[in-house]
Amino acid sequence: MEQARTALAERIAERRRGIGDPRALVGEMRRSVLLVPVAGGGLWSARSGGVRWICGFTDEAALARFALRHSSGDQPMDYAALLGARIVDEVVPSLDEPAGLAVDIATEDGSMFFPPVVGVVPDGVAVDSGEPQEGRGRGR
Repeated sequence: MEQARTALAERIAERRRGIGDPRALVGEMRRSVLLVPVAGGGLWSARSGGVRWICGFTDEAALARFALRHSSGDQPMDYAALLGARIVDEVVPSLDEPAGLAVDIATEDGSMFFPPVVGVVPDGVAVDSGEPQEGRGRGR
């Protein structure tokens, strides 16, 4: 039986179809509990385009699709359940480099990236805020 999509997955689907309000999508991300794989004592992330992307998943099915590609064999994948707001407001600013949130990256036609820009992350760590990025590992 197919699991019903979460409210965030529904908003992502709307935006991918070119409808819906981008601000509502960000709001839904902030209110949603995301499952974030844990590896090496920290949250699983990947670097691309000069940005560190923390990977979160809207439900266990989306996490399982990711785990099939990125876990070692039949070992279970540990994860933390975190509010999207906590990820972008607390975790992202604690990193010493530009960082954002990538949601459901293993879901074909269902992923969404929340980049390190004003309106998604705190202004002090947003790459487009115009504020000096002292202490931030830009381009590392």
